[in-house]
Amino acid sequence: MYSQHSVGVVIPAYNEEALIESTVYSIPPYVDRVYVVDDASTDGTAAKLGNLQHMDRIVFIRHDRNMGVGAAIASGYKRALQDGVDVVAVMAGDNQMDPRYLPGLLDPIVWKVADYTKGNRLIHTTLRNGMSPWRSFGNSILTYVTKLSCGYFDMIDPQNGYTAISRQTLSRLNLDDIYPRYGYLNDMLAKLNVLGCNIMDVIIPARYGTEKSKIRYGFYIVQVSWLLLKTFLWRLYMKYFVLNFHPLIIFYVTGFLLSLVGIASLVYSVYAKLFFGSEFFIHGILSLMLCMIGLQFVLFAILFDIQNREKPSAYHILQRIK
Repeated sequence: MYSQHSVGVVIPAYNEEALIESTVYSIPPYVDRVYVVDDASTDGTAAKLGNLQHMDRIVFIRHDRNMGVGAAIASGYKRALQDGVDVVAVMAGDNQMDPRYLPGLLDPIVWKVADYTKGNRLIHTTLRNGMSPWRSFGNSILTYVTKLSCGYFDMIDPQNGYTAISRQTLSRLNLDDIYPRYGYLNDMLAKLNVLGCNIMDVIIPARYGTEKSKIRYGFYIVQVSWLLLKTFLWRLYMKYFVLNFHPLIIFYVTGFLLSLVGIASLVYSVYAKLFFGSEFFIHGILSLMLCMIGLQFVLFAILFDIQNREKPSAYHILQRIK
């Protein structure tokens, strides 16, 4: 128990034979349940987990086929809900997440000031110790894109998988609908925003050791970019059209359309000037004006989106009444 609350930790594991034992042994004693999800590992992970059978608080879950890290975490979440655990955290199976910082994630939920907490490695350069410059730059860019996609504009480091969530919030999510692979964090944030949940960043330094990332970054960038676009459109549709209505959705649509038309017109103007000698000045100015007007619409929409962030959705109000 932690402050009179039961705590569970979900550990997704795929080919983590080198570090899974040390990860499990590092979990603090106040954690009541440790849900280790073997996502159909092909190395010696299963054998290493067999060495942990004597630990009563360990719950072993194995997938018959590899389903992805998001699906593995969802399996752990489902079992934690069945067990009635009050707060459920997620820690990677590669011992990258320092358990000393776990109370920082639990306290805001125990104190009922947050529904979901997550680590933040990007708030200051000194916290990124061990993170490569390329990885740091990529995370920073992805942060700004994810802000727009999920609607949490004060959130930083969306790819940080060191998280905790309350049972009440977890029970409101459709866990079968969570994105199954890398990118599940971005998907989770959009779903939490539509539910009107409060999230909180917790400053946790990066810790990198002998683990090797399994992310294929070329494929991942394409995959997560498409995911962010889909989650953005889904969030707007659900939050500002289905559950409620706000004119910002009109500003977003109008702004993006005007910007696309302006860019296409500008490209055509340049093409016509280079190959046909057509007049460029008037067409170019008009195209730039369309782009600027479109950008202004988008900025207004973002402003409305930020302001509306503080207001609970109709679904959130309904859940409170129930």
